[in-house]
Amino acid sequence: MTAETSPFQTRLAETEQDLLAAQRLRYRVFVEELGGDGPLVDHDRRLERDAFDDVNEHLILVDTRRDMAGLDYVIGAYRLLRSDQAARFGRFYCDSEYDLTALRRSGRRLLELGRSCVEADHRGGSGMFLLWNALADYVLLHGVEVLFGVASFHGTDIAPLKMPLSWLHHRHLAPEALRVRALPQAFQRMDLIAEAELDQRAAMLAMPALIKAYLRLGGFVGEGAFIDSDFNTTDVCLLMDTTAMSSRHKGFYTRKHGARV
Repeated sequence: MTAETSPFQTRLAETEQDLLAAQRLRYRVFVEELGGDGPLVDHDRRLERDAFDDVNEHLILVDTRRDMAGLDYVIGAYRLLRSDQAARFGRFYCDSEYDLTALRRSGRRLLELGRSCVEADHRGGSGMFLLWNALADYVLLHGVEVLFGVASFHGTDIAPLKMPLSWLHHRHLAPEALRVRALPQAFQRMDLIAEAELDQRAAMLAMPALIKAYLRLGGFVGEGAFIDSDFNTTDVCLLMDTTAMSSRHKGFYTRKHGARV
């Protein structure tokens, strides 16, 4: 199936209808599936929303067949907030969980990613691939230098998360210049198992797919996890220098369009 014949399209949300469709998808994933909640969640209308929705851009994955049939057509979503937008609004979402001083001092162009989700029936397929390539286009367009955002382990029981959290701490801790730190009110140490006792297979089996995708692209994590009781998750802050991502995307883009470099 080619891009011309695929029923799936990626684009930034353009209308209130697009935003509501993304919020309905988020409700199905974060509230119904994962048991999350929040002060602005609308259970009557089945919308997962918060105060950041109006200042973020929303990258959506659309099933055009559903759109034509009048059904919920957003099957994947990513929320995007550039540093210039956050400066006007006054904060990033991650400020509620992490001390972002190191990122702000870096002087680099930042893009916060959030509320990443794909409908259950489309996980493991091309959905996240399409979203990632659309995200890479956005990164290149806006000259983004560092991507960051929280990614979650389901649940707040640390016992089954000791191996993956320890693997992240020992093998993928961010360099000091970009190392954000979980806020003290819900700080959870990640160095729970000695490095010599790490089991890579066990760590990867317990690692969420989104986190593994960041690691494959050279991502790293901040210091400490954050226990998010509202969303019933244990969060880590993922960061990625976009140099590696942009290089990979350039190869994909030039192959896709048959361009010469």
